[in-house]
Amino acid sequence: MATSKVTSTATAAGVTTEKRSTVKLDTIREIERQMQKLWDDLKIFEVDAPGHPSDNSNTYLVTFPYPYMNGRLHLGHTFSLSKCEFAVGFQRLRGKHCLFPFGFHCTGMPIRAAADKLKRELEEFGFPPKFPTHAHEEVEEEKVATPKETESSKVDNLSKSKKSKAAAKSGGEKYQWQIMRSLGIEDDDEIRRFADPMYWISYFPSHVKRDLEMMGLKVDWRRSFVTTDVNPFYDSFVRWQFHHLKQGGKIQFGKRYTIYSPKDNQPCMDHDRSSGEGVGPQEYTLIKLRIHDDHIPKKLKPHITSSTPGVYLAAATLRPETMYGQTNCWLHPDIRYVAFETRLHGILICTRRAARNMAYQEFTNVYGQYTVLAEFLGSELFGLPLHGPLSHYETVYVLPMMTIKEDKGTGVVTSVPSDSPDDYAALMDIKNKPNLREKYGIKESMVLPYDPVAIIELEPYGRLAAPTICSQMKIQSQNDRDKLLEAKEKIYTKSFYDGILLVGKYANTKVSEAKKLVRDDLITNGQACSYYEPEGKVISRSNDECVVSLVDQWFLDYGNEKWKQEAKRALDKMNVYHTETRHQFEAVLSWLHEHACSRSYGLGTKLPWDEQYLIESLSDSTIYMAYYTVAHLLQARDCFSGEKLGPANILPSQLTIEVWDYIFFPEKSYPASTTDIPHATLDHLRSEFQYWYPVDLRSSGKDLIPNHLTYSLYNHTAIWPNHPELWPRAFRANGHLLLNSEKMSKSTGNFLTLVQAIEKFSADGLYWFSINRLTTNARLL
Repeated sequence: MATSKVTSTATAAGVTTEKRSTVKLDTIREIERQMQKLWDDLKIFEVDAPGHPSDNSNTYLVTFPYPYMNGRLHLGHTFSLSKCEFAVGFQRLRGKHCLFPFGFHCTGMPIRAAADKLKRELEEFGFPPKFPTHAHEEVEEEKVATPKETESSKVDNLSKSKKSKAAAKSGGEKYQWQIMRSLGIEDDDEIRRFADPMYWISYFPSHVKRDLEMMGLKVDWRRSFVTTDVNPFYDSFVRWQFHHLKQGGKIQFGKRYTIYSPKDNQPCMDHDRSSGEGVGPQEYTLIKLRIHDDHIPKKLKPHITSSTPGVYLAAATLRPETMYGQTNCWLHPDIRYVAFETRLHGILICTRRAARNMAYQEFTNVYGQYTVLAEFLGSELFGLPLHGPLSHYETVYVLPMMTIKEDKGTGVVTSVPSDSPDDYAALMDIKNKPNLREKYGIKESMVLPYDPVAIIELEPYGRLAAPTICSQMKIQSQNDRDKLLEAKEKIYTKSFYDGILLVGKYANTKVSEAKKLVRDDLITNGQACSYYEPEGKVISRSNDECVVSLVDQWFLDYGNEKWKQEAKRALDKMNVYHTETRHQFEAVLSWLHEHACSRSYGLGTKLPWDEQYLIESLSDSTIYMAYYTVAHLLQARDCFSGEKLGPANILPSQLTIEVWDYIFFPEKSYPASTTDIPHATLDHLRSEFQYWYPVDLRSSGKDLIPNHLTYSLYNHTAIWPNHPELWPRAFRANGHLLLNSEKMSKSTGNFLTLVQAIEKFSADGLYWFSINRLTTNARLL
C-alpha cells in the first residue's frame, strides 16, 4: 500500500507550509499498476477473428490517428485518444468483440526537420551545446537563402529575425536540444544520437507504447507498426494503395499552385507546418495599373528600354468585375515597395513579400529569383497618374490610405468607392481634409473631380451601396474600423451574390456570373494576370515562411466532381455525432481540390512509378486502418519495423499487388499463378480483414477535418468503390486541450507529456477530465 507523502516549502515571508498529501493519488496509481499488469498477463485486449467468420455484426473496430514519433505523447493527444478508450470500453461491456489497434507515424518532415535542426545546433554550439545566456531571447529564425534566391531577395529572410525573437520571448520557440530534454531525455550522448532521423524511429515507438500502457489503454499491441520504408510490410501496403489510386485516375501530374517552402524546396502541406494548418492558396486577379510613360519615377528610368512593355502598380483584387468603378489607387505612405522586372508583364511595383511569391509563380526569368530595380516608400509615389483598366476615368492617381497591410495582397489597392466602404471613407477623408492632401503633395485636381461611379445595383442600397451604408451607419472616416468592418460584412457578400452589373460588356448580368467573364477578358487583353499567395501566414517545420508556388507535382485529384460526390455519399452514411462537425465536413468538400502527394525531403515510401519522390504524410495515412487487420500476422510481436517475420511467415517481397488484392478485395480470387504463399495462409489474412472491417469509430482532433479525415473518406471510396459497406461508419472530432492558453505542440515546446500528467493526476484522473469535453477546446492551465 502506498504511503502518504507530505512535503514542506518555504514562502517568501519565511513561513513553512505543507503541500497537499499525495496519499490518495499514490493509492490510485498503485491500483492502476496492479490492474494494468493483470491485463497484460492475461492478454485480454489481444483479439483475433474466429477461424471461419461468417458474420461480423458483433464486432467493433475503433482507431485513432497514429501520432508522429517526433517526441513523447503530450496531453493533447490523449484528450482525443480518451474518446476511443471510452467507446471501446463501453462496447466491450455490451458484449461486442472489440479491437483497438495503435500505430506510430514516422512519414514526412517532422522527424527529419527536428533531426536536422539538432544537427545544426551541434555544429553551431558544440557538444554538449553552449547556448547564449539568454537563450529564449536569442533563438532566431534560421536565415538560410536557397540557391534560387538573389542577393536582393535574401533580405526577405533577414527581415524576419525580429519576429522570431518576439516569438521566442513569448515561449513559442526553443532549441531542439532543450525540447529533447523536456521530453525526459537527460543524457547528452543519448540526445546527440537524435541527429540521425532513424534513431527517432527506433527510440520513440517503444517509449510511447510504455506511456500508453501506463494510461491503461485497451490496445492490441501485436498490431502496432511504424510507417516509412523502414517497415517493408507497410511500405508494400502503401505502394499497393497508390498503384490503385493511379490506375483509377485519382492521381494526376502537372503544374499546380501549392503552399511551398523555399527553404525545403518542396510543397508544404498541413503536416509539414509548425503553424498555418488548413491555410491554402488564395487566388487574386492582379490588375496592372500603368504609370503614364512621362511620369515614370527617376529611380526606374535607367532600367527602361525600348522593349519594356511598361511600368505598373500591381494591385491584387478579389473583385475584378468592379474595376469599372475605379477612382484612384491606394498605397500606404510608410510601406516600402519594390520594382522588379517580369517575363511578360513589364516592370511591376508591389511589396517585397508579394514579389517573393510572384518569383515562384513564373513571373520572373529564373524560378524563385527576383531582382529589385528600385525601392520606394509609398509616399514617394503619391500623385502618379495611372491608367486603370476598365475605369470610367481616363486617368486615376495614386493616393494615401492608412489601413493597408503589408502582409496581405500586394500592398497596392484599387479604389472602388461606389461599392467598398473602406474606399469610400478614405476617399472622403482626402476630399474633405485639405491638410491631408497638403501633407502628401496631393493636388485638388487628383481628388475632387473623382466621384463614386454607379456600377452595381444592389437592393436595398441602390446603385451606390458604399456611400449609402456609410451614411446610414454614420461612418466619419477611415479610422472608424469597427463600423467599416460591419459595413463591409453587410454588403460585400450580398453584392457578389445579389448584385446586378450595370455597365460594360456584361451589363445586366449577375455579379457572381460577371466576375469570371470580366477577369478572363482583362487577362486576355494583357491588363491583368493571376496571382496567388497563402490565405494566411504559413510557417514550415524548418521555420520558413511559405509562399505559393506553381510547381510540377503528383497530386490527388480531390477536386474531381465524380470523386467528390462519392465522398459526399460516404459522409451521408456516416455518424459524425455533432451537427457542427457535419457542417465542417460539408464545407471542406465544397472547396477541396488538388492535394500534392509527393515530396523530395523527409521520410516515407517512394512513389512506385517515380521513385525520386516520397509519398507525403497525409497521403500514406488514409486507409492504413485496413493494415491493422493483418499487421499481427505479417510482423512479429513488438517488431514495429517488421524486422522479424510474423506468424504467417510471409516475406515482404511476396506481397505483390495480386496478393494484397486477394486480402482486401472480396471479389478477387486466389492468385495461384503468381504467388507461392499457401492458400490457407492468405485466407487467414483475408478473414481477419473481412471480420474486422470497416472502421466503426475513428476519433480525432477537429483540426484533421480539413485534411486527414476528409482524405480518408475520399480514398476509401476510391479503393473500395463497389463496397460501401467497407467505408468508415463514424468519425468523432473534438477540440484542442489548451496549455498556457495555447494548443499543445512538441515543435514549440508548449506541452505537458502524458507521463507527467499521469504522475500529476493519475490515469483515471485524466479520463475524468476528458469525459465531458465535446468539440470545443478545453483549458487545463
